[in-house]
Amino acid sequence: MSLAPLVDSKRIFVCAGTGGVGKTSVSAALGLGAARRGKRVLVLTIDPSRRLAEALGVRQNTPDPVPLPRERIAQLGIEPPGALSVWVLDPKRVSDQTVTRLARSKAEAERLLANPIYQRVTSMIAGMQEYTAMEALYGFVEQGTYDMVILDTPPSRNALNFLEAPGRLAASMNTRIIDLMRPATDSGLMGTTRRFLERVLGGVFGGDFFSDLQVFFGAFGGMFVKLSGNAELMRARLGEDDVAFLLVSSSGKDSLDQARVFESRIRELGLPLGALVLNRSLVPLARRPFPNASLLPPKPTAVQRSALDKLVQLAVRESKAINAAVDLSLQLEARAEVPVVAVPELGTGVDDLEGLASVSTWLLGEAGPAWDPDRPQS
Repeated sequence: MSLAPLVDSKRIFVCAGTGGVGKTSVSAALGLGAARRGKRVLVLTIDPSRRLAEALGVRQNTPDPVPLPRERIAQLGIEPPGALSVWVLDPKRVSDQTVTRLARSKAEAERLLANPIYQRVTSMIAGMQEYTAMEALYGFVEQGTYDMVILDTPPSRNALNFLEAPGRLAASMNTRIIDLMRPATDSGLMGTTRRFLERVLGGVFGGDFFSDLQVFFGAFGGMFVKLSGNAELMRARLGEDDVAFLLVSSSGKDSLDQARVFESRIRELGLPLGALVLNRSLVPLARRPFPNASLLPPKPTAVQRSALDKLVQLAVRESKAINAAVDLSLQLEARAEVPVVAVPELGTGVDDLEGLASVSTWLLGEAGPAWDPDRPQS
């Protein structure tokens, strides 16, 4: 199985999976493989490992995506127009850019960006962190600079929360809350409630707290309709034909269980599940020949026969584990009804460009068949 058909036909990839399964490496390797096929690729990642970040030449808080140097990627077989850029997603930066873009005026944007409430609690508003991931993805896609954009989601059980960002934003920033926090202009119940909150919150947090809160909700509330509408558009964009969600998992039970949870959520939301990547799998080892008497010389010694016997015993144990991995892969494919692409454990690691290039050959089916159905079974 291979991701090549998806790479050739899709423009947006969303990679999801629990922590520790190699999801970030798979995202970067997929981008590298697509760049080798002549595509201009951007990988949006959350928190790459230090060595991987160094290999990719990226760092936190860069204002724009960082392209890999042309001479470096040329060594990896990437030729123009193929190119690979990486951007470490900074939710605060994306949020500030969104505020600047959606504010009714430059002065309003400056007031909100300088507001202590915005600076301290924006990340606590349900849906804002996830919204910024969608905002960044959507923005880069709409720019048209890249042929493919790959989003590496956060390594957690809540990695797909960004799909529900519109609803979570609506729950946190509903119009009643916004109205309640605006300056009191009437003498009715709402005004009385406002004045009560002002006395209580001012007494607890200081006199300026409620004023800062009113400025925050006054400015941010005016953007809420735009934010919610944009989030719905982005959510709809992820359901289009040129999008593929990839689930990255290991063969461990916990990882597979969580992958099934992700799969269920993706299907419930009506989003396009493209493939399951089974990382660090034994499936590719099924290509290995099984040891037999052909390994012995014409007149083997007793020591050589004994060595072969011991080798066969070890091979039998390994073969059972490999066959179990193959069975698991076939079961997953039959149940999920999407391709299951197996990537082996690489002893050299995948925290440098050469390692990523090796993973990309497995993802795109360039490393040979994943398994041999005619291989002798044990």
